[in-house]
Amino acid sequence: MNFYEVIKNFNQQFYYEPKIENEDKIRTKFSKFVIAGMGGSNLAADLLKIRDPYLDILIHRDYGLPKINEEDLKERLLIANSYSGNTEETIDFLLEAIAKKLTVAVVSTNGKLIELAKEYNLPYIQMPDIGLQPRSALGFNLKAIVKLIGRDDLSKELDELKDLLKPEEYKEKGKELAEKIKGYIPIIYSSTENICLAYNWKIKFNETSKIPSFYNVFPELNHNEMAGFEIKELIEKFYFIILKDKDDQPKIQKRMEVFEKIFTEHGFKIEIINLEGVSVFHKIFNSLILADWTSYYLALYYSQDPERVILIEEFKNLIKEDHL
Repeated sequence: MNFYEVIKNFNQQFYYEPKIENEDKIRTKFSKFVIAGMGGSNLAADLLKIRDPYLDILIHRDYGLPKINEEDLKERLLIANSYSGNTEETIDFLLEAIAKKLTVAVVSTNGKLIELAKEYNLPYIQMPDIGLQPRSALGFNLKAIVKLIGRDDLSKELDELKDLLKPEEYKEKGKELAEKIKGYIPIIYSSTENICLAYNWKIKFNETSKIPSFYNVFPELNHNEMAGFEIKELIEKFYFIILKDKDDQPKIQKRMEVFEKIFTEHGFKIEIINLEGVSVFHKIFNSLILADWTSYYLALYYSQDPERVILIEEFKNLIKEDHL
């Protein structure tokens, strides 16, 4: 399936019904979690925090275990999450969790993680392997994680997206936004509550369009980052994108409006993206589908392969070959 088809058919991922193998090994009903993964394999965990900010999930992006009290670790279900199943840091996390006899589960399509899950008789969910890049498998990954943490209410909300999401409705808007952004570096801003959404947008520009992109949040950026935009010749290549949510705190919405007014008057390029949807997940994925189309058409403009991440692949190969 080419990248265009992946975006167009993204809503189909929400038909997926994950199954937990060795489910009986999860002997406790957990309310606290650690989700370990890198890159696109851990974007779904971030999005859960938008939907339920009170969910006690520690997101770990590193080797080994998070540096927290060992008693706290024992109270958590640890989840090793890697689309390929061969992510070096996540394998290291899993092996250390096994060594410390912690309750750990695996989410992957295949690879070393699934091998270890079978070898140690661990609970695991094996996602469909249809050749996607991890950042494009958010539907599969989110449904699998929600299943593992036992949130049936969230599973039902995700099920609704197969009918609610209409990816092709955002294609032209994405193409138009790409036309505006081409030749510029996107800077994505959001409320603190939607920081994970801004981060997802940034990642899509990096990995799909192969361009630099950065993100920050209101109100923090008003106290430091915006002071760095005085020297116009240094920032004439920036294009500001504000992800605006009608549910953002009113004072944050006012800050966004004032920011837009000042920066427009100073001649900066700026675009407001209003989050649309009948539920939090609907808003999240409508926005990310728009980001997918925008980054896809930017990749075509720059004559880049929207799917492959060549520099990352080269880096991983050198790490494996231990050339450094």
